[in-house]
Amino acid sequence: MKLKFAGILATALLAAVPFVMAQDTTSTDNKSTGNEMKSAAKKTGHETKKVATTAAKDTEKGTKVAAKDTEKGTKVAAKDTAKGAKVAAKDTEKGAEKTGSAMKKGTKKVGGAMKGGDKSKDTKPTDTPKQ
Repeated sequence: MKLKFAGILATALLAAVPFVMAQDTTSTDNKSTGNEMKSAAKKTGHETKKVATTAAKDTEKGTKVAAKDTEKGTKVAAKDTAKGAKVAAKDTEKGAEKTGSAMKKGTKKVGGAMKGGDKSKDTKPTDTPKQ
């Protein structure tokens, strides 16, 4: 019987400890709670400022890297375009030379045919029969 009573008493004491501790935390001074809140707000603001500053610096760095990469890409594209334009100009020039040469040959052939072609004289139209 004594054992049962001792067990019940120990359980009651252990259950009472959280209640006593809870009473202690609720009886804190409102002034210290306000100071703790201020302190927490300052710390949060400070940490937020640090994070925002770091994020801004990282964004700036990323933007600079992207701008440099874009600049390099633009320069390479411009060089490739200029090179392509030069090649196209040379090809066009060669094509024009071939066309000019072919036209010159064709003109000579036509001119030669005109000179040595039909040697008939112009004839006057014959009288048409009357109706």
